[in-house]
Amino acid sequence: MALDADVIVIGAGLAGLVAATELADAGKQVIIVDQEPEPTLGGQAWRSFGGLFFVDSPEQRRLRIRDSRELALQDWMGSAGFDRREDLWPRQWAEAYIDFAAGEKRAWLHAQGMRWFPIVGWAERGGSLATGHGNSVPRFHITWGTGTGVVEPFVRRAREAEQNGLISFRFRHRVTGFVTSSGNVEGVEGEILVPSDVGRSQPSSRIAAGSFALKAQAVIVASGGIGGNHELVRKNWPPRLGTPKHLISGVPDHVDGLMLGIAERAGAHLINSDRMWHYVEGVHNWDPIWSNHAIRILPGPSSLWFDARGTRLPPPCLPGFDTLSTLDRIMKSGYDYSWFVLNQTIVKKEFTLSGSEQNPDFTSKSWRQVAKRALGGVPAPVQAFLDNGEDFIVERELSDLVRRMNALTGDNLITEAGLRTQIEARDREIDNPYSKDAQITAIRGARNYIGDRLVRVVPPHRILDPKHGPLIAVRLNILTRKSLGGIETDLSARALKPDGEPMAGVYAAGEAAGFGGGGMHGYNSLEGTFLGGCIFSGRTAGRAAAKAV
Repeated sequence: MALDADVIVIGAGLAGLVAATELADAGKQVIIVDQEPEPTLGGQAWRSFGGLFFVDSPEQRRLRIRDSRELALQDWMGSAGFDRREDLWPRQWAEAYIDFAAGEKRAWLHAQGMRWFPIVGWAERGGSLATGHGNSVPRFHITWGTGTGVVEPFVRRAREAEQNGLISFRFRHRVTGFVTSSGNVEGVEGEILVPSDVGRSQPSSRIAAGSFALKAQAVIVASGGIGGNHELVRKNWPPRLGTPKHLISGVPDHVDGLMLGIAERAGAHLINSDRMWHYVEGVHNWDPIWSNHAIRILPGPSSLWFDARGTRLPPPCLPGFDTLSTLDRIMKSGYDYSWFVLNQTIVKKEFTLSGSEQNPDFTSKSWRQVAKRALGGVPAPVQAFLDNGEDFIVERELSDLVRRMNALTGDNLITEAGLRTQIEARDREIDNPYSKDAQITAIRGARNYIGDRLVRVVPPHRILDPKHGPLIAVRLNILTRKSLGGIETDLSARALKPDGEPMAGVYAAGEAAGFGGGGMHGYNSLEGTFLGGCIFSGRTAGRAAAKAV
């Protein structure tokens, strides 16, 4: 059999690039195929905020954060909630990933040029018991350069390998099936799509101009998840989380999940397809790039959270604490949207928008701009949403705020009296250094961490105090983002069949593999773990395939 390469990698995102560069380092010939045009190199990771999950890092230790492998594993398992027979490999991948995050991960990435902001973020704080969901300590390390800084070392390595004749790119090549012989996978086949000059993440044509077939000793599936394909999202949506009527997209249209079905038809075992990671703080992008383009708010803990009827959400449904518990609570309200109510003081310090383009200071690696953010003032991208975003309302008086909230949705569910009563009750709790209001206690607890006190969390104050105005309401929507299930793999990233046997020559990595094993996160994410999961599973797949071919 004449081979076109030693290994074919499907997908030019982060997981695919990591796998390909590991193969090239081992001297293997690699072809990377991707249905999108070349500007999309790096995939979703390029647009991310660049958060990475490290355990007991130098950044943590400098901030007197005491972390350990044991504590991180406790948090991970408490969040994952593994409870299925199919969780055999996902559980082992979870333990292996914790070992990686507490071991060589940071040093390996640092050696490739990555650097991190010195203040560690505290995402997904949980809000329940020590054995439940959430990070016990801050672990969200923002990469200097955001997602572009995460992708850059692997793009650089891939381009160097391309110059050396070890990696070749085949953009606008859409895989529609595997090439098989006697039941064994020997390559891929598909359509060559017409050239496209669209920008990064913009929808591209699906018109075919030809066909292709490529043969290799192994194939690595690194094609991503399903978040841009709402039909698939709804098909796999778990009944336990209700049925949302309205979804907006946190990922581009090309995140269509079609390769998962192709792999399944070829014999791969898909597991945990009903486990997903969708955010509840989504807002419509006023300057969209893809269909239903949404941005997620990364909130500090001080905004008051109300359901569509104007009822304040109870713990653990606090901003930044427990994403899926909050999603469950919102869906049980009978509506699929909710509200933040806050003021100007809070938005200045506590509102960050997810993504590289929404954080130009970090993305451009400008210490001066980052310092300006820390010193106060509404960040320019946030101000743009305040001025132009359809989900944002700014008013001096609560009565006007409520009137516009009802006008925006057309549901007329919120009364000024009801909202005022709850906000004033909360505000009375501010007068003492102690409180029975769990959110106020959480805010004070957060400010015990120097990182939150310096750049993330405002001192407790009365929401309705005019000195902190104007008032702001933000309608929050469900934003599709990540698949937590996928192709089942063993610890060598070999794709497994339903009987548990490996598919000869087929590997899977990244979101297509549930970031490893078919779902190493279980039911919940600890955040900062998606990019790291792509890196870890891509590296594993690349190294395993290099040994096998």
